[in-house]
Parts: sequence; C-alpha cells; structure tokens
Amino acid sequence: MLDREKLEAILRRRFSGATDRQVAAAANAIVGLGDEWEELVERRRHAGDDRSNHCGAVCCLEQDLEGGAEIRVLRRRAN
Repeated sequence: MLDREKLEAILRRRFSGATDRQVAAAANAIVGLGDEWEELVERRRHAGDDRSNHCGAVCCLEQDLEGGAEIRVLRRRAN
C-alpha cells in the first residue's frame, strides 16, 4: 500500500509547477490503481514491420526511453 503523503511529496518535487489540484488528482489515480490494471511489457517491432514509418507516439516514447526515462504503461485487464 502506498503512503499518500509520501506520494504527494514525490509528485510535488517531480512536478514543481503542478497545482495542488493536479497533485491530488495524480495521487488519486496512482493510489486507486488496483489489481484490474496490468503493466504492459516491452514488445519490439520486427524489422519488417510496415507500421515502423507510422509509429507516432510509440516512437516518441522509445526516444524518451533511449534518453534514460523510465516509462510504465498500464492497461485495464479484460473482465
């Protein structure tokens, strides 16, 4: 279980320009994540993937990752 006060402190340090309302909303979202969410594991595209020229946001995420960012993508599990 996450300590909400510690979480808010981390969010305030990381996002110093965020309003109190934004920090509270982010903390609510993080604390509210339950077992219905699963982390997506990395899937590499094959070299011959015809979507590689049209990857959009995925390419942006890959560039961030190459720059040292840590990104976790979650999706809701199927019922």
